[in-house]
Order: sequence, then structure tokens, then C-alpha cells
Amino acid sequence: MAVHLAVEGHRRGLRTLLIDIDTQASAAKIMDRRGDDPPDVTTEAAGRLDKAIQAARTHGYDLVVIDTAPQADRAASQAAQLADLVIAPVQPSIVDLDAVDTTIDICKLAGVPVLFVLNRVPSKGKEAAGTEEVLRKRGMRVSTVRWGERKAFKYPFIKGLTAQEAEPESRAATEVSALFDEFRIPSATHVRRRAVLPAHRRPGVSA
Repeated sequence: MAVHLAVEGHRRGLRTLLIDIDTQASAAKIMDRRGDDPPDVTTEAAGRLDKAIQAARTHGYDLVVIDTAPQADRAASQAAQLADLVIAPVQPSIVDLDAVDTTIDICKLAGVPVLFVLNRVPSKGKEAAGTEEVLRKRGMRVSTVRWGERKAFKYPFIKGLTAQEAEPESRAATEVSALFDEFRIPSATHVRRRAVLPAHRRPGVSA
């Protein structure tokens, strides 16, 4: 999800940096297959994330996407403390729901809003509706956009591409665009105009 959102930010004219703090560096490896094609990517230890974001501001990035490991750990907590918004993918399964409370606690302690996004949703079944109901009962914000279980989210990674690049007319591409729209990130022109203000904090998300 982080890779797709970073590429979408770039496609919309935002100078985008993807910071991968997962020790497996899966997102960075995918992005490396793009060669010199943007957006930019870097790996970083969670303990140095603050300095990495400061450097990103200095170098004029409009959007920073932080990719964390798929568990709510100390590194995720450090990322949440620096983010403007946490994107929490959740599959419609009891395993993912069992991990929700830890994510909620991390975001509450960090004082950062969290948006849960249903991911890998099957085309049939009631699991997605049940998962969303559980999240809303816990007072959580759930995205109106769901990402389906689609091949277009996976096979393009072989070449470092994303769904919206490999299959721009696909449902997967539409879902990426719709989710990015939900963030309401200012346009590149608006962001850069405001960047002259010393107190301005550029938009960033942790996925």
C-alpha cells in the first residue's frame, strides 16, 4: 500500500519520498527495480526517522510516505509520532482484528489520527462488512474505499511498477486513486506556495 500511495503522490505532481523502516526493506526493494524513475526511496532505522524527515523538508519534498513493518511495534510507534496521518491496512480476518487494539493504542499515545483501510477484500462474502462494523464500534474511522484482492496489486512489482502504471484502467488503479483522494492532500502548487511559511508542516502519511 505504501508503494502504491507514494507512486500516486508523484503522479499527482508532489515531490515524494518513500522511507522504508521495515527491516525486510520490501518496499525499498520494489522501488529499486524502478531504476532512476521517481519517486525517491530510502531505507532508514526507526531511531533516525526524525532526522530523515527533517532532511526531506530541507530538500523540498512535498510528501513523505513511511512504510513500516506489518506489526505494531516500537518502530511503528516512532513513525506514528512523526506522521500527520496513519494508514492502517486491515484484512477482513480475525487475525488482523486481533491486532487492531495495539494500533489504536499507538496512535492515541502519539496523538495522530488513524484511518483503517480494508485491504485484500474478497469479491464475495460478508467478512468485509463485519470487519468494518467492528472497527466502527470501536470508534475508528474506516475508509470508504476498499482495496480488493487483485492481481494488479502484485505482479507489476516484478518490474517495480504499480497497478495504476501497469493497468491504468483497472479496478485496482481506481481504488488507489480513490484512497489518495480521501487524504485531501493539497495540490503540488498549493503545497509549494505554503512551504515558504516557517511553521508549515508538509503532509506525511505512515502506511
